[in-house]
Amino acid sequence: MTQTTHLQYEAPWPVYALDWCKSAAPGQSLRPRSAFRLGIASLTEDYRNRIAIVGLQDERVLVEDDYTEYPDFVTLVEAQHGYPATRLQWQPATANSFAWSQKAANAELLATTGDALRVWEYSSDGAAAVGAYVGRQVSSGGHKLTLKTALSGQSKVQNNNTGAPLTSFSWNEKSPSLIVTSSIDTTCTVWNIDTSTAITQLIAHDREVYDVAWLPGSTDIFVSVGADGSLRAFDLRSLEHSTILYETPAPKNMPPPTASPSSSARPPTSPLLRIAFNPADSNYMSTFHMDGTDIQILDMRSPGQPVMELKAHRSQVNALGWSSTDSQLLATAGDDCQLLLWDLAPHTQAASAASPRGTGTGLSSPRPDVKKRVVTDPVMAYTGASEIANLAWSPHIASMQMNTGHTTAPGEWIALAMGKSIKALKV
Repeated sequence: MTQTTHLQYEAPWPVYALDWCKSAAPGQSLRPRSAFRLGIASLTEDYRNRIAIVGLQDERVLVEDDYTEYPDFVTLVEAQHGYPATRLQWQPATANSFAWSQKAANAELLATTGDALRVWEYSSDGAAAVGAYVGRQVSSGGHKLTLKTALSGQSKVQNNNTGAPLTSFSWNEKSPSLIVTSSIDTTCTVWNIDTSTAITQLIAHDREVYDVAWLPGSTDIFVSVGADGSLRAFDLRSLEHSTILYETPAPKNMPPPTASPSSSARPPTSPLLRIAFNPADSNYMSTFHMDGTDIQILDMRSPGQPVMELKAHRSQVNALGWSSTDSQLLATAGDDCQLLLWDLAPHTQAASAASPRGTGTGLSSPRPDVKKRVVTDPVMAYTGASEIANLAWSPHIASMQMNTGHTTAPGEWIALAMGKSIKALKV
């Protein structure tokens, strides 16, 4: 029987933010198809942006012989979002067993950032209403996506009452009521989304903060990157100081400052755009520079410079993400239309054997200077039809039979956003 290794979906609008659900729908853990759900958000330059949840065609729809023109995914439900979502995430898998004070048992949460942190509640009765014919884009029956809360705190550094735009956020897996957001106003804010309150807000960087990530397994430590070119770590138990783990080197051949005062007033740095921890070994983080083609791998035990640099992209990198399993696979994608998969296990295991992890907070136990390793050979490459703006990993999904008669192999998938197209590829 033929196995299918890629699925597709055409959105009605350009897609930027996307995420794959982290677990099957409540009560449907035995149905692998319920793990094939994506949250996506539009990117249009107006106040009419939307978010949607897309899933596989309902299995009760009979597909005719010529199934090639039908999309694999259909829109299950969508909602108005206003400004574009800078980030969208499904609740962590741990949220299903968390004692929420105000969430229906069969509902799942999603969150988005933009002009505010919005928490959404999604529920489905597990049986989508079937359209009159296959390929009908909306199956509204039984699927609800409602805005639960919108949080925008007063800014520490701006005098207006509304919060500044948010660039990204990270959802805490150990305690899913905690979300930390990053903002263009130089701050990071830790929220309790169960009580809709801000726990703390801190000035994190000298310029805009672009991304933020909780240390896996911790409810106290998070890291952030921003326009000042630094990667910093914060510990909620001691907010008096932060730890600078990495700063981008100043460019070597700087052109003379231009006449515009804004560019000459600030020292030139290369902003860091994204930060992500390796879930299989949280000593390691990945980041990349604005307009950069290389990915830097940093080790918390030897701050100051990357321990690895991944070089294979031919144009600027736009997104990266680690596999959620123990495989230590890192996916990177960019304007060269390429998705590259890197297996870093051989490199990190050798380093970890030389220097076992300290039992401290994760900010201690420095290790001797390690020579930077340059890795130029990804283990897999996929070339898309256009630039890849974003990517998202699926959880491990069991094998299943599709409507078309094809089967899918068990394992992980990666979803790619390319303009209006979403491609899901079997890893």
